[in-house]
Amino acid sequence: MYNQNFQRFLFSFVLISSLICCSHNKAQNKIEIEAQSISKSNPENIIMGAERTDLYFPLLKEKRVVVMSNQTGMVGKEHLVDMLIREGHNVVGIFSPEHGFRGTADAGEHVASSIDEKTGIPIWSLYGSGGGKPSADNMQKFDVLLFDLQDVGLRFYTYYASMARLMDACSEHGKKMIILDRPNPNGMYVDGPILDMKHKSGVGWLPIPVVHGMTLGELAVMINGEKWLPDDRQCDLTVIPMDNYSHSTLYDLPISPSPNLPNIHSIYLYPSTCLFEGTVMSLGRGTSFPFEVYGHPDYKGSDFTFTPRSVPGAKNPPLLDKLCYGVDLRNIPNEEIIEKGFDLTYVIDAYNNLDIGDKFFTSFFEKLVGVDYIRQDIKAGKTADEIKAKWSEDVEMFKIQRKPYLLYEE
Repeated sequence: MYNQNFQRFLFSFVLISSLICCSHNKAQNKIEIEAQSISKSNPENIIMGAERTDLYFPLLKEKRVVVMSNQTGMVGKEHLVDMLIREGHNVVGIFSPEHGFRGTADAGEHVASSIDEKTGIPIWSLYGSGGGKPSADNMQKFDVLLFDLQDVGLRFYTYYASMARLMDACSEHGKKMIILDRPNPNGMYVDGPILDMKHKSGVGWLPIPVVHGMTLGELAVMINGEKWLPDDRQCDLTVIPMDNYSHSTLYDLPISPSPNLPNIHSIYLYPSTCLFEGTVMSLGRGTSFPFEVYGHPDYKGSDFTFTPRSVPGAKNPPLLDKLCYGVDLRNIPNEEIIEKGFDLTYVIDAYNNLDIGDKFFTSFFEKLVGVDYIRQDIKAGKTADEIKAKWSEDVEMFKIQRKPYLLYEE
């Protein structure tokens, strides 16, 4: 499914003050003014949304605050939660995403609610809780939700889905949500098919391409603008934008966003190698180089080997303790990975080398790619370029659709 209403603009756009503008024209002007102040810069010059305290501290005054964050939510050398407490704000709870508040849980692992040992603040896990939305009881315990997560810009990375669910909950319960924006390390391009909503799941929540090229703040205003929340509800939303950031800025994350994305090279490969999660292959979980390799005990024609082990963040990886033959992608230059974008070459190579037909794929594959035709085209022997041509129109349409919601220069 694809929303082709390209003319619908935001009625509640970003303000960098304590008010949300209700006028469409004023909101659009604000975007234009903000864009003029942003230029290409070195990553170390980026001012994160969380650092612009003068823009959101007034919104927290005399409010009960809950924070959605994890280990990436740093303000300089201090965690956002610790800073808020030091500054005297009333933090009553912490929501935690996939991998938990401290970022140590396996992908898909149930994360239990607990107490943060450092602050004594209750942690309410949203991951593994069924619908992924806060309970009605927890929603009554706060006035303002402060959201600060480092995303990697992919449809199957779950943090944006957590954000959408929280927007939904806030709209239901009349709560304000503030997003402290951070860079998208894959924000320099858009690629991949748009999700067919019949494949909607926890790894595919919105009708967007695999690589959407937006920050979470931009995606949040798009969710409101496109009325993607249930029953056309609107979230009372304020985005605190970054300064000195553009979509062409290459940003190397200082803190790993999750256990199996340890470096920027793995993050650049992630759009393409994550597809192995929907196959019988290993993509290196249980090694020191996850998402930078792929292999299988029966892969043919390779001398490169690795053996997945049980390690923190990958307690029971695919092909545990089995010697895998395969391909090492660690020497591919970052520039080449970015240029190729969402690349089916690796999956096609593995499919051809294993030669086990449809047993190569699992039912999870369609949830990741979001469409039916990719599996069928790979089985039919089509090349990566031939398949890529099928979603090129999707990409161009989405670029037009998202344009009103961009907060930063492309």
